[in-house]
Amino acid sequence: MNGDLTRPAAAEFFGTFWLTFGGCGAAVLAAAFPGLGIGFLGVAIAFGLTVLTMAYAVGHISGGHFNPAVTVGLWAAGRCPGRTVVPYIIAQVIGAIVAAAVLWFIASGKAGWVPGGFASDGYGDLSPGKYSVGACFVTEALLTFFFLFIIIGTTSKGAAVGFAGIPIGLALTLIHLISIPVTNTSVNPARSTGPALFAGGAYVGQLWLFWLAPLLGAVIAGALARWMYEPVEVIETDVVEVEVRR
Repeated sequence: MNGDLTRPAAAEFFGTFWLTFGGCGAAVLAAAFPGLGIGFLGVAIAFGLTVLTMAYAVGHISGGHFNPAVTVGLWAAGRCPGRTVVPYIIAQVIGAIVAAAVLWFIASGKAGWVPGGFASDGYGDLSPGKYSVGACFVTEALLTFFFLFIIIGTTSKGAAVGFAGIPIGLALTLIHLISIPVTNTSVNPARSTGPALFAGGAYVGQLWLFWLAPLLGAVIAGALARWMYEPVEVIETDVVEVEVRR
C-alpha cells in the first residue's frame, strides 16, 4: 500500500473545517440575527448538514470522521487502522482552528460585534443553562457514545449501503437539540478547540472536559461494537484502508 496519508488527512481537514465553520458560523452569524435568527433549532440542523454534505463529498477518501472522538472510537471498534489516528486528529484540530479564525475574521467585520463565548462549549458558569460539571460530563460522554454507536451501526453488515450519511447527519442534529442548553454541544474535541482558542480565558481552561468525555464515550462505544456487530474486513487501497462488509 502507498503509505501516504496526505489525501485522507486533507479530506479530514476540509471536512472538519466545514463542520466548524458551518455549525459555529450558524451560531455566531445567523442564530441571533435581529428578526431573522435561526435559533438553536437552526444551529442543530446546520451541524447535521455539515456532516451530511461532507460525508458524501470526501467520506470515500478518508472515511469521513471530522472528529477526533470518531477516529478514536472507530479505532477502538477495529474500523480504523492505528497509523491513521494521529495524522487524522492533527488534521481535524488544524481544520477547526483555521475555520474558527476565518469565522472570527468575518464576524468581526460587523460594527459593534461582541464575540461573547464565540460558540464555545462550557460547563458551570459557561454552560448555556448553567449545568454542573458532572451533568455536562455525562451529557458529552453519553451523546458521543450514541453518536459512535449510530456511525458504526449504519456502516455495518446489513445496513443500507450508501445511505449512512443521512442517519449520521440526523443523529448529530438530534444531539445538538438535546445538548445545546447543557454544554452548547461538543461531542467533538476539535470543534470545541477551535472556537475556545479565540474565546480564550475560561473557555480554554474547560477544554479538558470536551476532550475527555467525548473520547471516553467513543472508546466505550467502539469496544461494545466489537461484540455487537459483525467484524469488517479491511482492505488496502492506494488511498486509505476501506471497510468491506462480510
